[in-house]
Amino acid sequence: MYIPSSITAEKRSRLESGECHRLTCAAVPLPSTGLVSMENKEPQAVAELMNMALGFIKPMSLKCALDLGIADQIYSHGRPMTLSQLQSALSLPQSKEPHLRHLMRILTHFGFIQMQIDANTSAEPIYDITPMSSLVTNKEGSLNLVSLVRFRLESIEENIKALLCMAEWLKQGDNKQTPFEMAHGCRLWEMASENSRLNESFNSSMASTTSLFTNVIIKSGGDIFKGIESLVDVGGGIGKVAKSIASNFPHVKCTVLDLPHVVRDLANDGVVKFVSGNMFDYIPPADAILLKFVLHNWGDDDCIKILKRCKEAISSTEAGGKVIIVDAVVGRPRAREYEETQLLLDMLMISVHAGAERDENEWESLFTKAGFSSYNIARTIGLLSVIEVYP
Repeated sequence: MYIPSSITAEKRSRLESGECHRLTCAAVPLPSTGLVSMENKEPQAVAELMNMALGFIKPMSLKCALDLGIADQIYSHGRPMTLSQLQSALSLPQSKEPHLRHLMRILTHFGFIQMQIDANTSAEPIYDITPMSSLVTNKEGSLNLVSLVRFRLESIEENIKALLCMAEWLKQGDNKQTPFEMAHGCRLWEMASENSRLNESFNSSMASTTSLFTNVIIKSGGDIFKGIESLVDVGGGIGKVAKSIASNFPHVKCTVLDLPHVVRDLANDGVVKFVSGNMFDYIPPADAILLKFVLHNWGDDDCIKILKRCKEAISSTEAGGKVIIVDAVVGRPRAREYEETQLLLDMLMISVHAGAERDENEWESLFTKAGFSSYNIARTIGLLSVIEVYP
């Protein structure tokens, strides 16, 4: 530290002791062009930019792994496999083994597969499944999301076409169409009603969320259903979640409300009642209304309309009457590590439905405008939160 000789002995002592560490010399800031900092960060910036531009390769690598059945093959084998064992088991030509190695390398990088190398031997590396890849295997008794993941991957062409219209859509302030409608001339629901393959894939993907829903709500405690005797699952598809609720909480009488093409072939089985209809027009009365992965499909105005219909349908506030929402709450402290995935889903919801993944302030605004008195974020598990909204 430089201390001028002209300074008093008292101040010299205070400076030397560090007592004056909050005092700083005034300096005239020089204008910065940012050239030095930009030059130092340029290689990283180039890599990050290219990573964004090549981002489509990540889901396509995953689709390739699913189409080949890599994770299922390793799981069925019962132990890790070498590359040559995997190539043989998948019935791939010997000439493609080097290319398979490169596929396994990127799958390992993304955490879908793990590679183990014994540094003390010259043995081949071995490959094993990870918690991520176990979610798409036929492993019994575990969470299985293969239908959901396959739907996302198999509808990627339709979604990309919608995303390609995003810039033009943003320029058109009075355009009531979604980017998806601009690209395809119809909404996703309309396309699904006319396309049996897409409809089947979509319904299967929704059915696979039953396990996810079970993990989020049922296994984490049944207090959400305490005091509830009846429940309507709005947009409940073929009733997998409703049946799961009825099975775990027999005192809850469950009804599924969905569009005609979804429930037309489904019979009431005494466990779940199916009602054909549109949530914008009418929701059957019940103690609780369940909206799982529904509101993120819609813009704010439509969400308010749906929530108002839910409020009308709640039969009694004394019987624990409420709306139960299962959706993302972006930016929750306990979910920071999942925020990138939530933001990717946000862009998908905007492009396909003109919907959104919302933060807590945005949710609160919807509830207030729909006339609700209070809400509670009951729990957050991974990407999803459970929100209880009270009339």
